[in-house]
Amino acid sequence: METEQIRPEPDDADVTHADSLAREIFSGIANKWALLVINVLGTRTLRFTEPKGEVDGISHKMLTQTLRGLERDGVVHRTVYATVPPRVDYRLTEAGQALRDTVNGMCTWTRRYLDEIDTARRRFDTHDRGTVR
Repeated sequence: METEQIRPEPDDADVTHADSLAREIFSGIANKWALLVINVLGTRTLRFTEPKGEVDGISHKMLTQTLRGLERDGVVHRTVYATVPPRVDYRLTEAGQALRDTVNGMCTWTRRYLDEIDTARRRFDTHDRGTVR
C-alpha cells in the first residue's frame, strides 16, 4: 500500500508573515550603505576598519549599524577574537554571497538595458500626463 504525503496549504497568516518579513529584510538591505558593504565584503573576510576605508563617506556609526543589521538578517557573519585589542572579522554568509550575486546581476541588467531605460523614461516624462491611456 502506498501512502501519499499531502502538504498543507499555507494559510493566509503564513503568507502575510512571509510577505511582511520580506519587506522588512528588503528595506534593510536596499539602502546605499548595506549594498556597498555587501559589495566590499565580496568573497573576503575583513576587519571592522577595512570596509570603512573602502566605502567612501560611511561613518563609524553607520558602518556599525549596517553591519549589525546585516548580521541580524543572516547576511554577514561576525567573528570576535579574544585578543587585546579585540579583533572582529566580518564575512558574507552563504545567503549574503547569494544576495551579492543577485545584486550584481541586477547591475548587469541595468548596464545591458541602460539605453532602453533612458529612452523609455524620456518618452514617459515628455508624454502628456493629462490623457487617459
